[in-house]
Amino acid sequence: MADAKSNFQSVDEYIVTFPQDVQAILEQIRQTIREAVPEAEEVISYQLPAYKYHGMLIYFSAYKAHTSLSFPPPFTVFEVFRDRLAPYDVSKSAVKFPLASPFPYDLLTDMVKFRAEENREKESKKKKK
Repeated sequence: MADAKSNFQSVDEYIVTFPQDVQAILEQIRQTIREAVPEAEEVISYQLPAYKYHGMLIYFSAYKAHTSLSFPPPFTVFEVFRDRLAPYDVSKSAVKFPLASPFPYDLLTDMVKFRAEENREKESKKKKK
């Protein structure tokens, strides 16, 4: 499993450090993000898989008992999806999904599309200034 001393050069390197069942979830998270925002660039940032699209879009990760999605500011994604996120542990910048429960890929799709639009609008406003 990934540790603090890792130096991942790719998302594949990150994913392969987990047990097969977790790898499958991480690969599906990856695929869901790619399908939601095909133009997004896959990167490693802060030693986590991440996507950039007109700025940072989303990070994802896995731990012993959960997967996690993290978002950079602004954190409006958590306000907009508050009701759908209610069953999960949500902090200021991340949401945890227990490995013992099915991952909500439809929610991920909606959140990523929302963040992509938010990033596009933010960039558009900067260009107008």
